[in-house]
Amino acid sequence: MKNINDKLIKVGIVGAAGYTASELLRILKSHPDVELTSLVSKSQTGKYVNDVHQDLFELGNRKFDDKLEVNKIDVVFLCGGHGASKAFLESKENASLFESNVRIVDLSQDYRISGDHPFVYGLTEFFSESIKESKCVANPGCFATCIQLALAPLAKHQKLNADIHITAITGSTGAGQSPSKTTHFSWRQNNISAYKSFAHQHEKEINQTLKLLQPNWTGQLCWVPLRGDFARGIFATIQIRLDESIDTLRQIYNTEYEKQPFAHLIREGSNLHLKQVVNTNHFAVQLEKHDGYLHITACIDNLLKGASGSAVQNMNLMLGLPANTGLNISGTGF
Repeated sequence: MKNINDKLIKVGIVGAAGYTASELLRILKSHPDVELTSLVSKSQTGKYVNDVHQDLFELGNRKFDDKLEVNKIDVVFLCGGHGASKAFLESKENASLFESNVRIVDLSQDYRISGDHPFVYGLTEFFSESIKESKCVANPGCFATCIQLALAPLAKHQKLNADIHITAITGSTGAGQSPSKTTHFSWRQNNISAYKSFAHQHEKEINQTLKLLQPNWTGQLCWVPLRGDFARGIFATIQIRLDESIDTLRQIYNTEYEKQPFAHLIREGSNLHLKQVVNTNHFAVQLEKHDGYLHITACIDNLLKGASGSAVQNMNLMLGLPANTGLNISGTGF
């Protein structure tokens, strides 16, 4: 492994013009151990970065590149749409990446499911040891991150014994930067809708993680995703029948999260809400018992903990840095 104290980590971003790339740039420009060396965008090649990401004044003299120079980077983040990462890595031009010493963090869904590829799954709170040893990490999806972190402590302690009922709402940035009918302001404002009920693409990775942690769980995810009238954030409510006392369940979550820098069990009686986590890399979860059911409330920022923040956590772990390096971003309550 490279000695991170010898020099700055040279970072490249492919697909550098989108929402997740914008958040990566916002984090990495202030990361104490990083130098941004290659910002690749086929659609914006030659344009100034802050003409596209207009809040990034500090990058005003930087332009987007047309290709990645593998010999000039230590880490590459792949921020293209789903399918783009696989096409990029399998192209003749970039095939050498797998044989190089470059660490790869893929933010698409192309390598999240286990198979014939070298990627490990990057849920940092539960798979940190495999992430530290890997050269290729598949960053989890945004919904998947929130729901897995809400349920994984139960699975790790072998407590799942029934179907799981989930309602989770996401902001419009979860659909990406390209406008569509259901992300257009005039449609989204003062509106809410369900979509991909019981069939969301993130179900596969959630099931994969839960069954890895608790192989004997045979229940189903009964999940209804919702589109919300706000830009960023995910708020999930989850119900599962459990016999354990609320004190026992809270102890399980405390055991898993008390040493994690970005996972927080909210105390009983507090009012968990989305603004506590928006614009941060934090995950917050609250537990209640009602008539034999555990009711879980959880939330994250879909672009940070649900995407770019977790990607930087993965990079930090891969290179031997503390997981929270460059990520201690506080939210705003108003």
